[in-house]
Order: sequence, then C-alpha cells, then structure tokens
Amino acid sequence: MPLNFHQLHIFYTVVDKGSFSAAAQALHMTQPAVTMQVQSLEDYFGTKLLHRSTKRIELTEAGRTLLPYARQSIELLREADAAMSRFTRQLKGRLQLGASLTIGEYILPRLLGPFGKEYPHISIRMKVMNTAQIMEEILNHQLDFGLVEAPVHHPDMHMEPVMSDELKLIAAASHPLAQKREVTLAEAIEYPFVLREQGSGTRLVMEEQLKSRNIDPCSLKIVMELGSTGAVKSAVEAGIGISFVSASSVKHEVALGLIKMIPLVDAVFTREFYSIHLKSALLPISAVTFLTFLRERDLKQWL
Repeated sequence: MPLNFHQLHIFYTVVDKGSFSAAAQALHMTQPAVTMQVQSLEDYFGTKLLHRSTKRIELTEAGRTLLPYARQSIELLREADAAMSRFTRQLKGRLQLGASLTIGEYILPRLLGPFGKEYPHISIRMKVMNTAQIMEEILNHQLDFGLVEAPVHHPDMHMEPVMSDELKLIAAASHPLAQKREVTLAEAIEYPFVLREQGSGTRLVMEEQLKSRNIDPCSLKIVMELGSTGAVKSAVEAGIGISFVSASSVKHEVALGLIKMIPLVDAVFTREFYSIHLKSALLPISAVTFLTFLRERDLKQWL
C-alpha cells in the first residue's frame, strides 16, 4: 500500500493532542479507528512510532524522525487548498489574530477591506496589543497567530517576515528641519526626540538602525517617551521634538500639512513585519490565506 496522507494526519494529531482518545475526539473518529490507522502506518514503515506504555504517548526515535514530515505534508495540503480557493472564493472560516500597534492601527485596516472583498466568508477578529501580550495569547491558544514589528525569540514560536516597512523622520511643519529639502542623520540627532517607549517594535528597530551606523541610542536627546504612535504624533505636531515613525502612520497629518517627513540623505530605516505562531500548531487555512494575501501586496500601493 502507498504512503497514506490520512494516516500521517492521524499520527500527527495523536502526537499533538497527547493521546489516542483526544485525537479521536478532534478528528471525529472512534478511538479504535485512530489506533488502527497508526498501527497501519507503523506496519508500512516496519517500525514502532509511539510508545504506549504510559498514559501519555511518547515518540520513538522513528516517530520523532517522521513527525516533521507529517507536519510539512499537512501544511502543504493546507497551502494548496488555500491557493485553489482563490478560484472559487468560497473559503470560509474565522481568523483570530493579534497585531502590534502600528500594524493594527495604521496598516491592516487599509488591507482588511480588499481582503474581505476577495474572501467574504472569512470573519476576522483582531486584537491590537503589544508584542508581549500577543505572544502570551498565542502560547495560551487564544490567538491563531500575530503580526509584530520586530523579531521575537522564543523556543516555541515560529517567525517569518511577511511585509516590509520604512521608518521616516518626522517634525512639526514649523520645525527648523521642516524647512530643508534633506538633512543628514548627524544633523537630525542634534535635536530633541519624542520616542515610543522602550521595548516597542518601532523603538527597537530605530535603535538597531542607529547602532548599525555607530550611533549610540543613549546619546539622543530624548525629551519624552510615549506609549502609542498617536501620542508621539501629537507631541511632534506640538513641536516638542522630532521622531521616527512608520510612514503609514502619518499619512493624514502629512496631507494636512501638520507634520512633515524629512528626507534623510544618508540613511534609510527599513524594517520587516513578522508573523508569529506556535511551532506545534498548524495554522488554519484562513490564516494561511491571509498571510499569503499580505505577502503579495506592496504596502506602498495601499498606504
């Protein structure tokens, strides 16, 4: 008999759920049927895949070797399903995600409309929160995945870039720098700064970019630290200081002439936005479809 995808799926679910009974419930099968399919898979390979001597099953060395291939086969099938659903637009499901402040407040709202038109049967529930909160809810299985502004490092998290963004230097329309066509980074850092709080994605990226140019972030004249991009914009507009923010977040203020983006002649502050989800969890098809949608969009076209 050829290798059976259905059996791989059952094997992965047993491992993921930790028992045959829990897997049977998740797969809407009887426990004997689940056991039989795993035994058939073991017969195919001619080796044991699971130890059943304890209440919670344990992988054999052969089982540990097979597990990533089982996972990849399931993910590939989900991606194929999502790709083919574009031809029917009948994909259904509920999408639960977390987004950090800049992404959730300024970027995704402009992309959710076009996505909803392409996939009208997918409902979206988005929480806007900081990266630490997003990770906590993912780890507690309250969110399918998250979109964050800076890399995260956690042994249980899978992370990959999905979009690119650029931080821009901004100043009040009345600021001395606003009168110049372009400035150097050395000129800019002579002025007072209003920044996001320590630990925010925007702050982390800005500091890393400065360090890469041999500028110590501690040398900046920071007059105010604020907990949201909206507050930073208001402070900049009031002339309290200059700042680095995502270009997408100041679109309206620039259009109204309240804030100006100052071109830097010798620096470009680019960054990636990342998706994160549990390594042990399979993303639902709706999430795979949404992330594919984001990867295929040029942010400059929408923002």
